[in-house]
Amino acid sequence: MWFYVLVKIALRESKPSKTKTQIGKKAEEQAARFLSQKGFDVQLFNYRYSRAEIDIIAIEKGILVFVEVKYRTNVLFGYPESFVDTAKAQRIKLAAENYIFEKNWKQDIRFDVVAIVEIQNKVTIEHFVDCF
Repeated sequence: MWFYVLVKIALRESKPSKTKTQIGKKAEEQAARFLSQKGFDVQLFNYRYSRAEIDIIAIEKGILVFVEVKYRTNVLFGYPESFVDTAKAQRIKLAAENYIFEKNWKQDIRFDVVAIVEIQNKVTIEHFVDCF
């Protein structure tokens, strides 16, 4: 009986939460609105290539911008932007290379991070330009 309960708990914890997916989508929408207000032309959400994903692809002043969105409800373990590590940056670059090839893009590119912190219904959005 206990074994069954432990297996059931383990399986439940391993399934992706709809709430997590919904939160990610909401954060990406917030980031897109924020970028649009700054003059960005948002082209695409959630571009996938191989095991990589780019949250937002936009154009600002003729520059193709690949945006990673990070969201946190607390900063006890670090600010959102600190969670874009070297491995994550490499995966984003791989996906970006493929997108550039697909679109035959010949102009400048850039990699940005939008960090969103929401604590007690107070939202702070920071935009980090040309991060990697």
